[in-house]
Amino acid sequence: MQHPSDERTLVIVKPDGVQRSLVGEIIGRFEKVGLKLVGMKMMVPDANKVEEHYTLDPNWKRVTGEKTISSYQAKGMTPPSMDPLEITAKILANLKKYLASGPAVFMVWEGAHAVKIVRKLGGGTEPLSSDVGTIRGDYVLDSYQMADVDGRAVRNLVHMSGSVEEANAEIKHWFTDAELTDYRIIHEEILYDVNLDGILE
Repeated sequence: MQHPSDERTLVIVKPDGVQRSLVGEIIGRFEKVGLKLVGMKMMVPDANKVEEHYTLDPNWKRVTGEKTISSYQAKGMTPPSMDPLEITAKILANLKKYLASGPAVFMVWEGAHAVKIVRKLGGGTEPLSSDVGTIRGDYVLDSYQMADVDGRAVRNLVHMSGSVEEANAEIKHWFTDAELTDYRIIHEEILYDVNLDGILE
């Protein structure tokens, strides 16, 4: 059985995060909580590979469209369409354009509850409604409303895997096994040593 400390998740600092020189700040957030960086690279993502990334889950198109429709209705607004797949087609086109617009930084983080910890630190998908103290809440002011008016994807700095299963699939999509490094880092002794018997000589 895998120990919780071995959990891994994917983080992408999107092109807006790179352009705003926030890569170091974002990395620092994850390092300070105790996560370990086990893979990292920079590239301009290919649009087709971006589409494959978002559609690794065969239900993503339907679920994303349904969530978007519900979000509009909850705000008393009329959705642009009642067809979830039609809505998601526009969302996906905007995401492909956004992520392929420039260099992005791809990272794999490891540690206990990595998926949930990263999502907690990152904040909600919409920066406007993200909590203060999160990456999106602290460093970006975009909103669904503004993105809809402009006909583009929400610029929210980072992508973070939504579940352990999603993380495993996304990591395999962007990284080979050879690009990930298994190693020890000293703070793991404090975070995971059961008896803390490695402190005193």
